[in-house]
Amino acid sequence: MDRLTSMEVFVRAVDLGSFAAAAEALEMSAPMVGKHVRFLEERLGVQLLMRSMRRQSLTEAGRIYCERCRALLADVETADILASGEVAEPRGRLRVALPVHFGRRCVAPVLLELAQRYPQLELDLRFSDRLTDLAEEQIDLAIRTGAPQPRDGVIARCIGRQRMVVCAAPAYLDVQGRPQSIEELAAHRLLVYHRSGRINPWLFPREGQLPEAFAPHSRLRFDDLAAISDAAIGGMGLTWLPYWLVREAILAGELEELLPQQPGYLYDVHATWLQTAQLPRKVRLAIDALAEAMPRLVE
Repeated sequence: MDRLTSMEVFVRAVDLGSFAAAAEALEMSAPMVGKHVRFLEERLGVQLLMRSMRRQSLTEAGRIYCERCRALLADVETADILASGEVAEPRGRLRVALPVHFGRRCVAPVLLELAQRYPQLELDLRFSDRLTDLAEEQIDLAIRTGAPQPRDGVIARCIGRQRMVVCAAPAYLDVQGRPQSIEELAAHRLLVYHRSGRINPWLFPREGQLPEAFAPHSRLRFDDLAAISDAAIGGMGLTWLPYWLVREAILAGELEELLPQQPGYLYDVHATWLQTAQLPRKVRLAIDALAEAMPRLVE
């Protein structure tokens, strides 16, 4: 067996907590994962992992060996990247986690164009609105809206800003009236977004101050932005949505942007990735392409 491959399998088994999980991540069988670990143990003459029916744990020798394997594998990856040179065509699988609607409308088209430009590049796009563990899920790049949560070993770069707008259908406004201030929003039927039971405030920028926060109260709650847009177009009430999502409906007259005197709040869009000695070319190209395209996609 190749010793370097066995080291990679061993580290992955430690990180993911089981041979089965490592096998799935590495696209091999669980017995093969076990063979790689046993190969290292027999070669070293020590036990690296203590395994039972319910869990596995590192021996002291295994802990020390795992740390050295990580350092060695990182050096090998860096050497490969440096040897390939900056002019090398990006290749291999690029795993990207992205929000469902924003990802489909604003991120996926950019990445698909990149894949078309570079035939050796493989895309693995994972659409979900939940937060992603980059290390555990082996994600190369995650795109998220809003302020990123500071995490050790994770790098974040702002690649764009999406403008939030209050809007409603003209048919609703003709009956219920058009609010002229933030305070008047409370008198209207509101369509609100919530995730994990939490409803975020609607934010409105104020020059030189923290944004004004309006806490929406409503019996109509959604965890899907497109469904909110559809309900607003159907005349169900006012809502606060990113402009890129409702742009076409506003231009078509299906929705009307409200509070024209009030600047829209700008939500940052971030690309996040695990800190590494040398960022792979495929990841760097994807980040740069998104940063270049994002301003026109979210305007």
